[in-house]
Amino acid sequence: MYDPSQLRTFLAVAQTLSFTQAARRLGLRQSTVSQHVRRLEAGAGRQLFTRDTHSVELTEDGEAMLGFARRILEAHEQAAAFFRGTRLRGRLRFGASEDFVLTRLTEVLEGFRHDHPEVDLELTVELSGTLHEQLTDGKLDLVLAKRRPEDPRGELVRYDRMVWIGAERLRLDPDRPVPLIVYPPPGISRALALEALERQGRPWRIACTSGSLNGLIAAARAGLGVMAHARDLIPPGLVRVPDRAGLPELGEVEFVLVHGRRHTAARGAADALAASILSSGDRLHRTR
Repeated sequence: MYDPSQLRTFLAVAQTLSFTQAARRLGLRQSTVSQHVRRLEAGAGRQLFTRDTHSVELTEDGEAMLGFARRILEAHEQAAAFFRGTRLRGRLRFGASEDFVLTRLTEVLEGFRHDHPEVDLELTVELSGTLHEQLTDGKLDLVLAKRRPEDPRGELVRYDRMVWIGAERLRLDPDRPVPLIVYPPPGISRALALEALERQGRPWRIACTSGSLNGLIAAARAGLGVMAHARDLIPPGLVRVPDRAGLPELGEVEFVLVHGRRHTAARGAADALAASILSSGDRLHRTR
């Protein structure tokens, strides 16, 4: 009933909320992406997206289709791999940003290990900037991390808006420097926060530095300051800082997959894991 190519297109649009970005990710024309979505909607007999010239949003039926599409594609890939008789082997060094510690990425990795038991998966959790450096140095084979807006590297998984977050009871004094809770360099969210405050001419001070997301969360929950964080990944116990605080806009951030040296023995395993992550982008939100 459901064409896998249409389901892949649907997932790409749902994860990027952009027909243009989905077309770029899939290597298709935008008209083809629109056609795939129309045919899938016709087959389902339901509208999956609401869209106008400015935005694309999932409908309730579209939200339901996310889970079905992911499971159908997973079953399709498992069957294809079984009947091809090919088994991936070797060592795969995968790096994931600290941003995904509280998401269901673990479920994606568990599914990958189940499907490819002869792949030795080594996971590194680090700052996005550090992961990009390790990839460049040949220490990783595949990275899932943030990238700066001007960085062309990587395949888009999803994008999000950066926001200021802190404890609900926190109140900022407009006459004092903004207390910041940040990752150490080369953290991308740290750089975006400092650059935004500098552009606004707002004084700031570092209230806490930690390379661990859990460390930053603990400091924020204690009311030590504010941190820049992806809107869809806000940890439990923290809230967006209200607009009346006058903090500057942080803009959008993109989460991407970046491959290392493509000639390595890990290429096949890296491609398979990348495909699993791209088809499971709806899991990469904070767990509820």
